[in-house]
Amino acid sequence: MPDRTIQDDRTPDQRATHCTLVVMTDRFLSGWGGASGGTSVAAWACTNDDADAVERWVRRRSDASRVRVVVDAPARAYRPRSFAHYHVYVVGPEHSARRG
Repeated sequence: MPDRTIQDDRTPDQRATHCTLVVMTDRFLSGWGGASGGTSVAAWACTNDDADAVERWVRRRSDASRVRVVVDAPARAYRPRSFAHYHVYVVGPEHSARRG
C-alpha cells in the first residue's frame, strides 16, 4: 500500500463555510508524483450555493473520473476510501467555476 498524503487548503473558518466537496479521481496524476503507485483524488471545497457550478466545472475536466458531491457535515471529515494523494482546494470568489 502506498503512503497516503492529505493536503487540505481550507482555513479553520473555511472548514465551517466551505463544507460541500466536489470530489474527483484524477486520471492524469494517478500513479506518479505525489500519487506514485496509487490514486490521486482532488476535491474542491465550496459553499452549498456554489456546489452546482463547481460540480459542472469539475465534470467538464478531461482528467476527471468518479465525480461525486459530499454535502455538509460529512465533508469536514471526508476521506476517500482508497488514495495515495488527496488534495482539497478552496473555491474562492475568483475561481473559474463561479465565473461560468
